[in-house]
Amino acid sequence: MLAVLNKSVAKSPDALQQTPENGAVSAIKDGFLAAHFSSTHPGSFLINLASSGVIAYSSARQNPLLPRLFAVVDDMFCLFEGHIENIAVLKQQYGLNKTANEVSIVIEAYRTLRDRGPYPAEHVVRGIEGRFAFVLFDATSQSTFIAADVDGCVPFFWGTDAEGHLVVSTDTGIVKQGCGKSFSPFPKGCFFTSSGGLRSYEHLNELKAVPRVDSSGEVCGMTFKVDEESRKEKSTMPRVGSDANWSQHY
Repeated sequence: MLAVLNKSVAKSPDALQQTPENGAVSAIKDGFLAAHFSSTHPGSFLINLASSGVIAYSSARQNPLLPRLFAVVDDMFCLFEGHIENIAVLKQQYGLNKTANEVSIVIEAYRTLRDRGPYPAEHVVRGIEGRFAFVLFDATSQSTFIAADVDGCVPFFWGTDAEGHLVVSTDTGIVKQGCGKSFSPFPKGCFFTSSGGLRSYEHLNELKAVPRVDSSGEVCGMTFKVDEESRKEKSTMPRVGSDANWSQHY
């Protein structure tokens, strides 16, 4: 799967930003990276998000234990890869029918958060047990929600292109093509939101960026790790009727 999101809807962490020598290209311009994805992934399809970016998906050559899923519900576009182990519990929790699958659960979990559910975002993501990585784009609120499981079971990478747009994919070759040397594995046990940035849902500590060095000794992007010396305050959701507009913060 692939998502290329305009920096206006998914501002990436500063540590992922490009330097001129990193060899990145403009991933969105002329549909470059989407076209490259289509040429290397049989049977793929693309969805143009207008000025917000593009997402692409292919079911070819997928791991049967970590299937890829895609769904669109009420202008929410979600790409999912993996398997949720407590799916029956989550179906009941979110009031979904028996035919609902993993991608349906992610969309409903996000909808609950967007509409000011009773729990902080990290609590909701922590409630999803299994092996997974997903990207959700909400066209209505122009918000992005990205997450990976605590063990990093699904190969999942991100970086920025030459113009600062966010590139996310389960195909490391695709991310390299768009981001040059400035890319890294998406940090396990973490989630990223448009305005909240990158956070761990497994720990209460802050994250810090550590330079990643390739086999030739060159720095190529950053790895995000939990900072054991820092603690962040517990986040809370604004109550219904409060002045805070949750959809502008996630």
